[in-house]
Amino acid sequence: MASDILFTPYSLKGLDLPNRIVMAPMTRSFSPGGVATEEVAAYYRRRAENQVGLIITEGTGVNRPASVNDPNVPRFHGDAELAAWKKVVDEVHAVGGKIAPQLWHVGAVRTRSETWSPPGPYDSPSGLSRPGKAFGAPMTDAEVADAIRAFADAAAAAKAIGFDAIELHGAHGYLIDQFFWDGTNVREDAYGGKDLPGRARFAADILREVRKAVGPDYPVIIRVSQWKQQDYEVKLAKDPKALEAWMGALVDAGADCIHCSQRRFWEPEFEGSDLNFAGWTKKLTGVPTITVGSVGLSGEFIAAWGGELSQPASLDRLEAMLERGDFDLVGVGRALLQDPEWVVKVREGRHDELKAYDRSALATLY
Repeated sequence: MASDILFTPYSLKGLDLPNRIVMAPMTRSFSPGGVATEEVAAYYRRRAENQVGLIITEGTGVNRPASVNDPNVPRFHGDAELAAWKKVVDEVHAVGGKIAPQLWHVGAVRTRSETWSPPGPYDSPSGLSRPGKAFGAPMTDAEVADAIRAFADAAAAAKAIGFDAIELHGAHGYLIDQFFWDGTNVREDAYGGKDLPGRARFAADILREVRKAVGPDYPVIIRVSQWKQQDYEVKLAKDPKALEAWMGALVDAGADCIHCSQRRFWEPEFEGSDLNFAGWTKKLTGVPTITVGSVGLSGEFIAAWGGELSQPASLDRLEAMLERGDFDLVGVGRALLQDPEWVVKVREGRHDELKAYDRSALATLY
């Protein structure tokens, strides 16, 4: 049987969750023309009725021309798009679930489609897709302001249609993260800078505008990472002092919870301590954190995208870290993508029924 700690209730800024398990956001590309379908709603409902504590949706594009790089990634603006998301919310709430959209802008990340291009220019802090690689043009002051407004508008819409919280995607080399990274942000204005708090101003301004849009009592989460899809070994914060300055800027701007993405949750973030990324972030800021990274499976997700089969793995270390108070919530990705009943099976000790993760699961919306 799983330890009790994983299945104890938790309250995040007044949002009462039945357990500590969060469905991590995972891009699915099953929303033709950017509009979530009934199948998308059923996909999230299945996880809710199988006791996921909080669902964070796949990334969904804010109102900028190139916020998504795939025509089948859902958008979070427009009457049809928001009406479709309202159906998702209603389906999840009908079975007692809680759900938050992940608000996303891919930035300088090229389209994945051979037959489709975004209807406008790519956004990026400095016209770089990775260090030294030119791609598009740097955002003007007006474009930066419009992007900030787009996130705030999306957050307001999420609250209006009944979502229980929102998450900003500030990780993995996408737009907000491109501002964090000195390899892609070489601006010399107020949104650049030599240190992380300076480069975090874009995220901080988004958080401040989001907070104005949703009010003081609505939970606002931001997902961050050290690693980038452009470079898996990058560390923005090389020591606790730098991490404290970076995370402190986000908390001061209005973040209620930090979703700390790493490739393997069990790996220490800095030498001399066994705390992971989420553990250090909670220690330094005092705010709740979500840990995520290969939970419940052998191997890590980048290798899995390449075709490596991931087998069910023990949760003993995770539970011990949660019991110790290193973090508050646990993001589960591939295990829940493969099996909507994962939470129930873990809770009931049905470990022999847990499924291996195979990349072929990406081809379906089960």
